[in-house]
Amino acid sequence: MCFLFPARTISGNMSAEKKKKTACSELANLLPPEEILFGRSEAMKEVRKRARKVAGTNIPVLLCGPKGSGKEVLAWWIHKHSGVASGQFVKVNCAAIPGTLLESELFGFERGAFTGAHSTKPGRVELAHNGTLFLDGIADLDWGSQSKLLQFLQDGRFSRIGDELERSVETRLICTTDKDLQEEIAKGKFRGDLYYRINVVCLKLPALRDRREDIPAMAEYFLARCQQQFQTRAEPLTRETIHYMQCMDWPGNIRELSNGIARHVLIGPEASVLEGPRPVTPTLPPVSRGDAVVPLKSLCKEAIRASEKNIILAALRANHWNRRKAAQQLKISYRLLIYKIREAGLTPKKRNSIAVSQGEAGGSPSAA
Repeated sequence: MCFLFPARTISGNMSAEKKKKTACSELANLLPPEEILFGRSEAMKEVRKRARKVAGTNIPVLLCGPKGSGKEVLAWWIHKHSGVASGQFVKVNCAAIPGTLLESELFGFERGAFTGAHSTKPGRVELAHNGTLFLDGIADLDWGSQSKLLQFLQDGRFSRIGDELERSVETRLICTTDKDLQEEIAKGKFRGDLYYRINVVCLKLPALRDRREDIPAMAEYFLARCQQQFQTRAEPLTRETIHYMQCMDWPGNIRELSNGIARHVLIGPEASVLEGPRPVTPTLPPVSRGDAVVPLKSLCKEAIRASEKNIILAALRANHWNRRKAAQQLKISYRLLIYKIREAGLTPKKRNSIAVSQGEAGGSPSAA
């Protein structure tokens, strides 16, 4: 089955394509390096292997995975490495387009076809001629829209609304979903025949918590990119911060990690701790400790907090509770140290507070 449809009747209206065409160089700038996109985790090895095999073909690809796991970025990578890389990458957000408008958005319309159609408009299928048609969130299409899409995929022909002329295009099809389509079929929400049309090759992207060894490289990449984007310098990510990130659950996946790094760059390291994601209910099997059952991730979290508390306490004592000197020794910002001191309950007693303040201002503090 081939989804490179032969071009027979594309008219001169394809000038609209040139106005919206995305240059290949622009697309390349939006893509992370392959070592960041695929990482080195076992969970992504099979994805990388299969993506390389299908990229140069013209078969439809279905990308599955939770929200924020990088499905759109992978779709762009496949487009860049395909035979239609010089064409447009045309995205259709299926969840954002009502079913009543989908037909006109996909296939276009002629002037006067309906009220408000003051000019002829090519659809997104036409704009994707000699390029890639990217259907994001295909499970969110209503039943009627699925039928219209299936009819197009079966023979590669369509007509604009208000036009009797049949048209056909050459386009690469990539679809994404964060839902289990087989479950949707069982519920009667998704057409089985459409599923088998789009699911020639399926690439399943893992959640970020299933590829924790990739987090350090991703975090450093986002740090460099955000510094360039916002034209500012940020404090480096400490080993403790990276370790903490690797213990998080990341329900928002890569998108959530990117947002946390952006806060780190714009506001400071304490912002990503205060406002960023925290470890949530663990999904790992619990382990026994005596008669109680303690989740493994909770043990990891407790161990990190206890270790941080001991290290901070040792630095404070070594510097006679001068918090600025302790922050310098720990190679973290003063604000982040203050937050961690409060979080660990290490605030000095009132009788020492004046001496501590004097010491940080340059005086001679009293030893705690």
